[in-house]
Formats: sequence, C-alpha cells, structure tokens
Amino acid sequence: MTMTKHTIKRRLSKSHIRKWGFRLIHFVLVFGICFIILYPLIVKFCTAFKSPNDLLDKTVIYVPREFTLTAIQNVFRGMNYPQALLNTLGISLLVSGLAVASCTLVGYGFGRFQFPLKRFWFAMVILTMIIPPQVVFLPTYLHFRNFDILGLLGLFGLENGVSLINNPGSFAVLGITAMGFKNGLYIYMIQQFFRGLPKELEEAAHVDGAGHFRTFFRIFLPSAGSIIGTVFLFSFIWQWTDTYYTQFFMPNAELLSNALLNIGYQITSMGTNSTLSAASPAALSQINNIGCLLVIIPLLVLYAFTQKIFVEGVERSGIVG
Repeated sequence: MTMTKHTIKRRLSKSHIRKWGFRLIHFVLVFGICFIILYPLIVKFCTAFKSPNDLLDKTVIYVPREFTLTAIQNVFRGMNYPQALLNTLGISLLVSGLAVASCTLVGYGFGRFQFPLKRFWFAMVILTMIIPPQVVFLPTYLHFRNFDILGLLGLFGLENGVSLINNPGSFAVLGITAMGFKNGLYIYMIQQFFRGLPKELEEAAHVDGAGHFRTFFRIFLPSAGSIIGTVFLFSFIWQWTDTYYTQFFMPNAELLSNALLNIGYQITSMGTNSTLSAASPAALSQINNIGCLLVIIPLLVLYAFTQKIFVEGVERSGIVG
C-alpha cells in the first residue's frame, strides 16, 4: 500500500514537472518569436528620442541619456506629415475601394460560374502573382503617359491622349481593371471564398426568381464581409507603404512613401541639427527610423481595431501556410 502511494506521488510529480516544462518551453518560444518581430520597432522607437550626443555615444544602445523630441519634430516638419498623411489616406482609400469592387466581381465569376477557357484565364490571374511587376511596368508607364481608350479621346481633339502620370487616375485605372498591385492575390482569395459556399444558396435564389446579379448582391455579397474586409486591409496597407508604383506614377505627389524616400535631403536642406550633421550616417539612420515610425504608426492603429476581421478573412479564404 505504501509502495503504491509512493509510486502514484512520483508519477504525479513527473507529470507535473513535464507539464510545467512544456509550458516553459512554450513561453520561451513565444517570447523569442515576439521579440524577433518587435525588435525593429523597439530599435526605431528608442532611436527616435536620442539626442545627437547619444547617437555618437557607443555606450548608449537603447535607453537615451538625453531624452529629446527635436529629431521627431524635424522629421515631422520635413515630411510635411499632416498633408502627406491626408494625401496618402485618400489615395489608399481610392485604390483599395476600386480593387475590392473589381476583384470581388472577378473572383465571384471564377468561383461560381463555368465558362469556356476558365482554367486558362484563372491561370493568367495566378501568373500575375508570379511575373515580376518590372516586366510589365515599362509598357504600362508608356501607356499611362499617353493614355487613350481605343482612340476615343482622339475624337475630342486629344490626339496624344491624356497623361495619367502624377495623377491619381493611373491608380484608378489599375484598380478598376483589377490589374493593380497584388490584385491577382485578391482575386484568388475571393474566388476561394465564393467557391466554398454551398450551391444550394444559388439554387434557392434562382427558384425565387432572382437573376445572377440579384443573387450576387442579395445573397453572396452580404456573406463575404470578412473576406472583403481582409482584401481591403491588404490593399490599403500595401498601397500605403508602396514606393515602387508611387515613385513612377506619382513621383511629385506629397505622399508618405515619397516623403520617406526624400526625408534625408529635406532635413539636410532645413539645417535644423547644429550639433550633428544631418548628412552623417548616425543622423541619417535616426531620420529614417523616425520616418518609418511615422509611416507605420497609423497602420498599427488600424490593425489593432481590425485584426479580428483580418484573421477571419484569411481563415475563410482557405489560404494556409
């Protein structure tokens, strides 16, 4: 009897140790992954409040000795942050809204209808995710520089078309035609969602006399709120941080991405740092870190309020890995 009790206690002790051992390993792994993800933000945040003396002091790594907001104020003015923020918000909303509208229609067509060469055309959609954008960028740029639709603008005296460079119209055209940045991925996500819905919904709507468009707007579109929200967030965030398309199609626009690329020159021309030259590597690193923080802070706030929609949309789209 005594041996039995002793054996039970020993097994319980081993089980208890094993359970807490797994918890400790789990905590260490999660903490390590979180630290790796957050480390760049921690470095940028700590660097933003350093004085010029702290930047030159090799012993100051994270916590500044001379806490100051001067560098943040200089970058804020150099980027003309309020105006650039509003312009970027407007462009991102425009592109995201048009991308969601066009990609939802295309994805619904691929997900619910059968038509000739369907697999071929869907392969072309997937191909847009594989081909580097640099391959099609030059013809797209030349087309937008003298934009015309089947020569129709020539009937109104615009022989050379209209220029969409430095004009939001370039992004609007890409959004409307579902040929914008990452639109192939959006179409794939939406197609996966609609394909997973039961066919009985469509059959019941047709029995009630609803056509294809009414079925789409009354039945399928209301049920696609999570995936549409996810696609909108993807499009909004990628457009917000895009530098490639923005730099070529709207190089002179006062946007956050353009301001971030030119912030070093702007601060140098302002001559606001008398202790440490703004052209020095330490100062340029601080300027770029602060600029990156100012760009991503609105996105962090947005994600904090929309992460539930984002997670639900990714899960229901069928994308794994």
